[in-house]
Amino acid sequence: MKKQSNLSRLMGYAGKHRYLTYSSWILSAVSAWLALIPFWYIWKIIKEVLDVMPDFDKAQNLIHNGWLAVLFSVIAVLVYISALMCSHLSAFRVATNLRMETIHHIAKLPLGFTESFGSGKLRKIVNESSAATETYLAHQLPDKAGAIATPIGLLVLLFAFDWRLGLLSLVPVVLGFLIMMSMTGAKMRQKMTEYQNALADMSNEAVEYVRGIPVVKTFGQTVFSFRRFKESIDRYSTWAIAYTKDLRLPMMFYTTAINGVFAFLIAAGLLFTRNGVTDEFLLNLIFYIIITPVISVTLTKIMFQSENEMIVDDALQRIDSVLDLHPLSETSSPKYPADGSVELRNVTFSYDGKTDVLKDISLDIKSGQTVAFVGPSGGGKSTLANIITRFFDPRSGSVLIGGVDVKDIPKEKLMDFVSFVFQNSRLIKGSILENVRLGRPNASREEVMQALKSAQCMDIIEKFPYGVDTVIGTKGVYLSGGEQQRIAIARTILKNSPIIILDEATAFADPDNESRIQAAFTELAKGRTVIMIAHRLTTVANADRIFVLDNGRIVQSGTGSELKGTDGIFRKMWNDYQTSVNWKVAKEA
Repeated sequence: MKKQSNLSRLMGYAGKHRYLTYSSWILSAVSAWLALIPFWYIWKIIKEVLDVMPDFDKAQNLIHNGWLAVLFSVIAVLVYISALMCSHLSAFRVATNLRMETIHHIAKLPLGFTESFGSGKLRKIVNESSAATETYLAHQLPDKAGAIATPIGLLVLLFAFDWRLGLLSLVPVVLGFLIMMSMTGAKMRQKMTEYQNALADMSNEAVEYVRGIPVVKTFGQTVFSFRRFKESIDRYSTWAIAYTKDLRLPMMFYTTAINGVFAFLIAAGLLFTRNGVTDEFLLNLIFYIIITPVISVTLTKIMFQSENEMIVDDALQRIDSVLDLHPLSETSSPKYPADGSVELRNVTFSYDGKTDVLKDISLDIKSGQTVAFVGPSGGGKSTLANIITRFFDPRSGSVLIGGVDVKDIPKEKLMDFVSFVFQNSRLIKGSILENVRLGRPNASREEVMQALKSAQCMDIIEKFPYGVDTVIGTKGVYLSGGEQQRIAIARTILKNSPIIILDEATAFADPDNESRIQAAFTELAKGRTVIMIAHRLTTVANADRIFVLDNGRIVQSGTGSELKGTDGIFRKMWNDYQTSVNWKVAKEA
């Protein structure tokens, strides 16, 4: 099957607006031809001056021809503006539709996709890649039509007066074009891909760096703590310097060639005037000297058009890298969970298809139980929670909620059935009421207030003059990390899901907020299945069951008292934790 060209594909997003794109090409070409007409009148002005010199009073048409040159210049500009208006209307529609399709597709992908893909890289694809198509359609394609039309008009002018000078004027054009081809071939396309990759890496690492600033300030670290961010900048710098050096000589020869037309014309003037200078030849030589700079400008436009086409091709490939990802399968025979129980049967999972981060895990959580996942960092705790909520599908094995395989539960129902509280819960710019109501948009004001009360948030509400209608975020008030967590818990309480997942939800809370959050958790856990992930072992000591994960496997399970009395990872972690809690700063004698 023949691959659809990038332009055809973009026109598919334009709908009926594609005719505006076609119109912009025609108008741009007409503008390019109109822009050459003033040169004709300049030629007539020069001719009249040479004819009457030195008695310039006899020149009768200088002003007339000058105004006509100005008139056609203005008309050319107005036609070009009309071309850009048409192209922009179409380009905006294409970029909008492309963004909408990408966003709608992302919404269908599993929630773990954003984490694995990288939010910074994803943002760059959605915003900048679509913006590249906008620039291409709005400016570069009309300019390309003008750049193609201009040489056609120039050929007529170049050969209309003196074919010998016209032919010599084309020699540097041919040289420049050959050099340009050496710079814009397959090697250039590969370099453009490397360039976009380097920018994407920097964008992704920059986002992660900004998100980590609170940690940097908390622990007094420097920017060099974020080695990946610095390395991404260094890689880009190394690439840019090497690429610039590679193109240094070709670009020097190209610039010399396209601007060397004067040398050819001067040589021709010396050659053709060995037997004397005629007024006609002098007129044509002056005219060619005036008009030939248009050649270098046009050729440079064509060169940059080749580069711009590569940028658009790379942008569409990056968008396709998202659009080609398949959403998780949806069943044609939906089933619904009977309760809040969770069961995993021989679950194995790998992010890259090579290294398993979960290995043959089986566990059973009864409805209404509170369980905890603990273990060393990197053991697979958060990944296991992501599998339960179907952020990803396991490579093998099955996950059941309420006795039903999660693959048979409709996505919307599954999201209604499970709620999350993360260590860095997100609040939107809006009122506290609106943030809590995200859990259940149709909830009444009274229900929201009850959820806030259950989440121990009344002290937050009472300290603001506008209470629950207080706007938080930009141009509003700012809440501490612990206060944001309690608002997020209120949102989860309002949602009233049978299963709650708490992922390090008290990690950054101060002692006062932590005690309030723990009280909110107690309220939240009533009648629900709760899965907790924590490093602070005191927060999970009273769980009905604790699963200890290490290297992708469940190595221990039991109650807190059982595990503390048994040799193993949990006992060591508990002893280490108690030791750290009892540390005291020695006073100087």
